[in-house]
Amino acid sequence: MTSTTETPIDHIAFIGGGNMASAIIGGLLRRGMSAAQLLVVEPLAAQREALTTQFGVQTASMPDEQLTAAALVVWAVKPQTFRDAAAAASRHTRSALHLSVAAGIRSDSMARWLGTERVVRCMPNTPALIGKGITGLFARSAVSQADRLASERVITTTGDFLWLPDEAQLDAVTALSGSGPAYVFYFLEAMTQAGIDMGLPADAAAQLAIGTFTGASALAASSTEAPGVLRARVTSQGGTTDAAIKVIEQADIGRQFQRAIHAARQRARDMGDKFGAD
Repeated sequence: MTSTTETPIDHIAFIGGGNMASAIIGGLLRRGMSAAQLLVVEPLAAQREALTTQFGVQTASMPDEQLTAAALVVWAVKPQTFRDAAAAASRHTRSALHLSVAAGIRSDSMARWLGTERVVRCMPNTPALIGKGITGLFARSAVSQADRLASERVITTTGDFLWLPDEAQLDAVTALSGSGPAYVFYFLEAMTQAGIDMGLPADAAAQLAIGTFTGASALAASSTEAPGVLRARVTSQGGTTDAAIKVIEQADIGRQFQRAIHAARQRARDMGDKFGAD
């Protein structure tokens, strides 16, 4: 998986072996990397066994000299454990490129803990598990173009991506798309329950709700028109959609939903302050 314009990533190490690490590992294997090129450091024995069974990758319970072979290290740990994990691993990984998927932890903290400026921070979301994710990325100034390309090759295994010029924008990405699947599932629950309440079988209500979200999202993605325009085209004055939208607007759901997303961004900022402090 190398070229003359990219940082070689013949060996990749993962610190943390949860769902996001599994999504990336699965994608890398589908793209042609071998299991022997991947190492996962995961303290939970059951998770290590699951990773070995599912992917055949090498695992370790704690960081050790095996990490020195990694050209790229993917940090897939919880924000509250990042600092301790970095302290244990950093002496083995200073020559590597570091790619973090941990929410909230800022690259200044990572660079300080890891002893390197070659840090890329990103925020994926759970549709990455099926290759349908969207990820925002930010690179520190010491990250080369070759390093960026290497990061992209890893992240594209989980779906689409975009680079951001300002790291502070990642808190908004966390709130909007990182947490976003939960908002979609919340509305799917509500729509499904409404269908059940109106007499539809539960499986039919769920199929209709999910199909509506899938189709509307695909239409929005393929259209050059704004969502507001597409919504207006479905909303005939005095019709059924109009009746529903009026209830939504009277309850100020749009504004309340925006407030919810702002609250998620603030929590991301708070996590950076709390878990990234010296």
